Amino acid sequence: MSANKHFDGGVTIKHQNIESRKLVGQTISAGFQVGVRRTFPISPEQVWSFLTSPEGIKLWLGNVSPLAFNEGEIFTSDEGISGQLRIVKPFKQLRLKWGKKDWEKPSTLQIRLLSNQPSRTTISFHQEKLDHPNTREQMKLYWENVLSAIWKQTSTVNYEEEMDNYE
Repeated sequence: MSANKHFDGGVTIKHQNIESRKLVGQTISAGFQVGVRRTFPISPEQVWSFLTSPEGIKLWLGNVSPLAFNEGEIFTSDEGISGQLRIVKPFKQLRLKWGKKDWEKPSTLQIRLLSNQPSRTTISFHQEKLDHPNTREQMKLYWENVLSAIWKQTSTVNYEEEMDNYE
């Protein structure tokens, strides 16, 4: 099996004399997917606390009624984002249905907090069941912007902790 990259980001896969075009992020059965991640110099507990706070929720869901973070809980934001919490594992993972008002079907969003050190946590956003490569690109930018905003909002915590390490 061999693969050739194309200028549009797609890949042609040759397998047993059959050639098919597969675009970046395209899955066989679940449409398109995208993942972005960033590592923060704070603990998983601090990340979880921020992501589930009103300020944090506003960054990735928009303005919603307060959430209890219970499995099965349904939400709709003023910005037209709606869905349902499916898996809630404090300090580790959220899995939910997540969609915008103009989408035909919701996607599946997973937020994972990955850490092998008490003071470092990687936030990973992985979204699948997206309908189109353009939607994938839009969501890639969306989650990159969310991670940048989280960085800015937690930077005072980052700075204070960095300073504590030098004292």
